[in-house]
Amino acid sequence: MKQMTPAAVERAMKLQDVMLRAMAKRITWYQAAEILGISGRQMLRWQTRFKHEGYEGLFDRRRGAPSPRRVPLATVEEVLRLYQEEYFDFNVRHFHEKLVAEHDLKLSYTWVKLALQGAGLVKPRRQRGKHRKRRPRRALPGMLLHIDGSQHRWFCDDRWHDLIVIMDDATSEVYYAPIGGRRIDWHSHGRPARSD
Repeated sequence: MKQMTPAAVERAMKLQDVMLRAMAKRITWYQAAEILGISGRQMLRWQTRFKHEGYEGLFDRRRGAPSPRRVPLATVEEVLRLYQEEYFDFNVRHFHEKLVAEHDLKLSYTWVKLALQGAGLVKPRRQRGKHRKRRPRRALPGMLLHIDGSQHRWFCDDRWHDLIVIMDDATSEVYYAPIGGRRIDWHSHGRPARSD
């Protein structure tokens, strides 16, 4: 049996998302045909195939490979209906828990999330950015200066003071650090000492 090509899977996934939106009545079937760039008659054939065969019908039969998603169409329609009519204010995690506990629908969380996103009922979450790697320090003093500020009770009384620090990236030397208008002498251990 042939492996599905990435292009065939992508095509089927696009079809699936548009079909789900039409099933959820977010768009009309005519609009779905326009989005896919097919005629109304061809869309009717896809709609009929989708109703009879579910996701299997969306994959090109010439490939001879099964769909990776084998969920009956009635189940898909039931999930979309439940979300729209009863659980529209639930997040995907809680909706999935209700499907399993109260409706005895044993579907994976990922499948439910993708179905709701495909139907346009739930917005996809933004991808997290890559974890930042610690960059090396600058090679020479003065190449990069950091300016940072914080508010704190620096002098062990009830008053709050702002600390603004200018520090060299290469050496960690503090060039400037006044607190509340007072000039501070910084020692190597990092605690401020007043110089009034």
